[in-house]
Amino acid sequence: MKTVSIPSDFQHISPAGAEVRVLMSNEHGGIAHCTLRQGIISKAVKHKTVSEFWHVLSGHGQIWRKQGATEIITPLNAGITIDIPLGTEFQYRSDQEDLVFVCVTTPPWSGSDEASYVERGAWVPTC
Repeated sequence: MKTVSIPSDFQHISPAGAEVRVLMSNEHGGIAHCTLRQGIISKAVKHKTVSEFWHVLSGHGQIWRKQGATEIITPLNAGITIDIPLGTEFQYRSDQEDLVFVCVTTPPWSGSDEASYVERGAWVPTC
């Protein structure tokens, strides 16, 4: 059994552009505390092997998700939970303040080559 606190410093930047503080993982999945700094638009990406669940803790922004012919833009603010099913293209942005969220991956994150960049998202990336 494990107990952890959120690290004060992030361990890495996600392929899309968020600061990632890894909380824990095992063979079934992982959980991380993520921050996209205010005014940033992420790169558009798609994962190769993982699905994600996000729960927004603070901030405001939007996420664009595309699966096949279906595209949606969802507002992100405290209390919202979204999913990013395997193979979904996505891009997100923060507005006037940092967007802070918890991210759960299943199975666990496989490493920096997990994400591939997609040709087009909803916005022009700033990171």
